[in-house]
Amino acid sequence: MYLWQSPGWPGLHWDTNALTAPLARARVAQGRMLGLAANLGIVELGDVQLFGWAQEAVATAQIEGEILQLASVRASAARRLGLAHASVTARDGRSEATLDVLQAAITQWNRPLTDEDLFGWQAALFPTGRSGFTRITTGGWRTHAEPMQIVTPRIGKPDIVHYEAPPSADVATQMGTLLKWFNTVSVEQEIDGLIRAAVAHLWFETIHPFEDGNGRIGRALAEQALAQDMRNAQRIYSLSAEIAKQRAGYYAQLQAATGQANLNITQWVQWFVGRIEEAFDAATNQMQIAMERSRYWAQVHSRNLDLSASQRKALARLLQAEPEGFAGGMSTEKYVNLTGTSRATAYRELTKLAEFGLLGRTGQGRGTRYSLVAARMSEQQ
Repeated sequence: MYLWQSPGWPGLHWDTNALTAPLARARVAQGRMLGLAANLGIVELGDVQLFGWAQEAVATAQIEGEILQLASVRASAARRLGLAHASVTARDGRSEATLDVLQAAITQWNRPLTDEDLFGWQAALFPTGRSGFTRITTGGWRTHAEPMQIVTPRIGKPDIVHYEAPPSADVATQMGTLLKWFNTVSVEQEIDGLIRAAVAHLWFETIHPFEDGNGRIGRALAEQALAQDMRNAQRIYSLSAEIAKQRAGYYAQLQAATGQANLNITQWVQWFVGRIEEAFDAATNQMQIAMERSRYWAQVHSRNLDLSASQRKALARLLQAEPEGFAGGMSTEKYVNLTGTSRATAYRELTKLAEFGLLGRTGQGRGTRYSLVAARMSEQQ
């Protein structure tokens, strides 16, 4: 039996005592994140929001095995955020569609969610009405008579069935019950907002109401629940980025929760809240990096150095790679490719940056590499 076949479905429940510690840790992480965000400048906050939107879009697609180009997603997200440094990169349909869904889910947090909203989200992901080469139903619940199964195909052997969702004939009723719960349960009085996000996501994935796109729509639903918990549409963290880091664990937890007739979902909620905590911590780390970048530029500007546009572009790219550092270091050839200057100009400008003390130099000849020597301003003060 599956979760939805449990007597008493959909009466999901959990052990509140077992969730006390995970929730406390997540709320502390959330407090750190929001406290730091309140002290960010406009430019820093814009950069952090851009990072959050782009990471969420790329990661939620990656979980489903779809690869979006980060540059395209960042360009689209920057346009939506109205950032001055928005790129003129050509628009990519898949990136736009993914961001359309996330933007709708998060910015419409303060009104009831309807089946038409969900239909629109799913249709946006499949504008041609096809998933790959297969024609699917879009903008409506699935209607096919055959079972909705999650399987691992095997050549010459029967497929391994991991999960079978409720029949298509039951989907409208099942989703009606979910939406009524989602729109009426109070995050202030009846249920913790983080638990609500975990429950909503699992409940949606259990029903699996669409022919395709259920994972991305289900995570968008969780994002809306979190926006409702925070009571704003500010996106400075990425839940899907943390889920993607533990993709195998995510599917294992979903299978464990949906694959048995047990309405006690404490283990699932614990796991999901843990990923939310990690998302908050990652956002805090990203904000600290953004603040260090601002301090770095402030110190550079205070020295009144005569830097060219290409030198500033190279420094910005090196800063963007922090704290891991620019892979392989900056070379003359990489500088040429990044800035479009000649090799002679690249050599001269890199040498000047080293003389200014902004870059450190190692190696010699073609093996010469440059790296930031003052990227982490907290270490320089």
